Amino acid sequence: MDTKLLDILVCPLCKGPLQHDKKAQELICNGDRLAYPIRDGIPIMWVDQARDLNDSAVASAAASAAKSASTETKDA
Repeated sequence: MDTKLLDILVCPLCKGPLQHDKKAQELICNGDRLAYPIRDGIPIMWVDQARDLNDSAVASAAASAAKSASTETKDA
């Protein structure tokens, strides 16, 4: 996923920042506890397509996204 695109994308519901979970191929909104799928490299930013996350999944997804972000930064 293009990092420039990630910099400008926000949650369509709350307009908050998104975290990229590279492993799950999702964009995570911690505020709304939603995971937007990425299909064939294209983020699907429809709320009705987002997966609702429970509290433990949010923590796991945030940790995974943070790990992916640090790996992408090192690779750049």
